[in-house]
Amino acid sequence: MTRYEQQRNFLKSNFHEFKHIKTDKIKGIAQPPIVKPFDSDSLIIDLPKVSKDVVSKDNIFDCIDQRRSTRFYSEDTVSLEELSYLLWATQGISGMNKNGLTLRTVPCSGATHTFETYLMIMRVEGIGQGIYRYLPVEHKLLFMFELDQLEQKIDAITLDQPFVPNFAKKASVLFAWSTTPYRSEWKYDISAHKKILIDVGHVCQNLYLASESIGAGACAIGIYDQKLIDEILELDGDEEFVIYLGAVGKKRE
Repeated sequence: MTRYEQQRNFLKSNFHEFKHIKTDKIKGIAQPPIVKPFDSDSLIIDLPKVSKDVVSKDNIFDCIDQRRSTRFYSEDTVSLEELSYLLWATQGISGMNKNGLTLRTVPCSGATHTFETYLMIMRVEGIGQGIYRYLPVEHKLLFMFELDQLEQKIDAITLDQPFVPNFAKKASVLFAWSTTPYRSEWKYDISAHKKILIDVGHVCQNLYLASESIGAGACAIGIYDQKLIDEILELDGDEEFVIYLGAVGKKRE
């Protein structure tokens, strides 16, 4: 089997193989936490209540039609109200099912939602530069730490891609989504990993459309230094690691 054939098999449905496997859920093993815990003594930042008032383009047809990957941004900054909206649009919790799994603004296989949202904030009104984590249950931000030479760090993380220096200087925020695979493995075993990749696509597409609706642009980034960004965000690289990035900034005329 060639390396292409091996990877293509990963893309295929393995339902028949999966249905004979006893998952950890079937075995009665406790469900993993639905969100990553945090120290209650940490600096927690309240986010403004999500409001339609931040939306300047409310026609979904126009948002879909005009959505593009935006690599060049204006000097305008994203407001804290707009950031609150973007976080809600990508991982906001709208309810909980009878099994204690969260229902969110994005679809997800079995409501397992393996993702955590980290933010490298550069130019957001009302909040300082630094590294933050979104707390979806509370709809708040956890301040993690400041990071010296943030723009240069982003260049290094994204492997010095030619367009990156521009948005590292002018983008408002870099979203970094990590995955905790066991949240899905617990329920889907060997099928989990394909589902995780599909689900993170749902998240990023919501970022694109939500950004478009507030006059901002997004750019997904799939090429990055895995080890470096996991180290910067203090992730172990095994049980939790970054899986996708997306930059957001106000559009340039």
